[in-house]
Amino acid sequence: MYTSLLGHGLGSRTTPRFTVAVLGHGLGPDDRSAFSVSVMERLSAERRRDPSFLESVDIYFDKAASLASTTPDILTQIKACNNILKVQFPLKCANGSVELIEAYRAQHSHHRLPVKGGIRMAPNVDADETMALAALMTFKCAVVDVPFGGAKGGIKIDPTKYSINEKEAIIRRYTSELVKKNFIGPSIDVPAPDYGTGPQEMAWIKDTFEHLQPNDINGSACVTGKPLEEGGIMGRQEATGLGVFFCLREFLNDKASLGKMVIVQGFGNVGRHTIDSIHGAGGKIIAIAEANGGLVDESMEGLDIPALKAYHKKKGTITGFPGATTVKNSAGILELPCDVLIPAALESQIHSGNAGNIKAKVIAEAANGPVTPSAETILEANNVVILPDLLLNAGGVTVSYFEWLKNLNHIHFGRMSRRMEERGKKVRKLSTACSHLLDTDGKGCNFRTAAYLIAIERIATCYRLSGIFP
Repeated sequence: MYTSLLGHGLGSRTTPRFTVAVLGHGLGPDDRSAFSVSVMERLSAERRRDPSFLESVDIYFDKAASLASTTPDILTQIKACNNILKVQFPLKCANGSVELIEAYRAQHSHHRLPVKGGIRMAPNVDADETMALAALMTFKCAVVDVPFGGAKGGIKIDPTKYSINEKEAIIRRYTSELVKKNFIGPSIDVPAPDYGTGPQEMAWIKDTFEHLQPNDINGSACVTGKPLEEGGIMGRQEATGLGVFFCLREFLNDKASLGKMVIVQGFGNVGRHTIDSIHGAGGKIIAIAEANGGLVDESMEGLDIPALKAYHKKKGTITGFPGATTVKNSAGILELPCDVLIPAALESQIHSGNAGNIKAKVIAEAANGPVTPSAETILEANNVVILPDLLLNAGGVTVSYFEWLKNLNHIHFGRMSRRMEERGKKVRKLSTACSHLLDTDGKGCNFRTAAYLIAIERIATCYRLSGIFP
């Protein structure tokens, strides 16, 4: 049995009013777990039909490129990844053993320098994923008109299985490899946090770079997302999640209150800050999915987010939270009815195997590449509006731009914040990009294709005016 409520409209530019529903009393926790397992078993084979992450980015690019006025030669330049670096180095572990660490850095586009993009630590890191993420960074920076090319880095480890000292050794050695290969520097390539990394790792990168390049007066600008004490900028940690909220609010054309039933996948940095902003604006978080389990609020009143955060801080997990029903297999949570589904974890989470079961009316991509092209086709056939990652999660790089400027100008944070009115500039940058995307018409394309199209045209202008050297 399902209980339904009438949802809010999506605003003047979008779709009619729609019905909101959440899981009712007819399906118990054990039934839900069995349902989720059966869904995953049934869909595992079907998911193989989906393209890889890099192939997905290329498919989305080609779709937009077919609508662009840009010449084929420039389109080929834009699509290609300029540089990809693979390094392998030994790590002496705490138990005395030696392990070989594999890591990557991709520089997708040098149409603007420096290139910019995060460094992630995850066991599934590989060259193709790194190049795909670097390409997304190129297009993301172009959409929000931040003067960077795109890059991305990855270290192929599970960070939860290493001590703090081991992770520091890995990060410092990785940084030294980037320095040796000229893949890092304030005017060359500026990393930032990503999945599995944060301010502490960025502080280690900065310190290592400054030791290896002591004569670079702008050394602190070699990386962003640093702690405040190390030249960071206020608001960087919550920037991506806050950007998701600002863009979602803009798309929904609801300036006063979000007022929606929302499901979020991921309770990491991005997911947690997205949840904070939506909850603060009156939205109801009715379910959260995590890798080790999820929560469903069957009352439909929304989870008690402050209490949940306190519980998570104490326990290190959201599962078992007394204010909601814990679901062991969280995959099925994505398929519960809601106004807005926000995937804020990893790529390809919504694919051909589960897209047909998605009941959200809007998908807001807080993660990079969470929806595959096959899934997008299914979702659009079911009238699901997809708000693309190129814009929604660009808050991080937007704020990083201001941190980079602050470091280059050697200005104290307090003076910088007063002088530049940082928060207002960040919000205006994202709002302008949202408006530009919403106003892109006449092409008969969806929001994602429109975002890629905007990016392609802006990058093409740089290539066309620069010409070819020599």
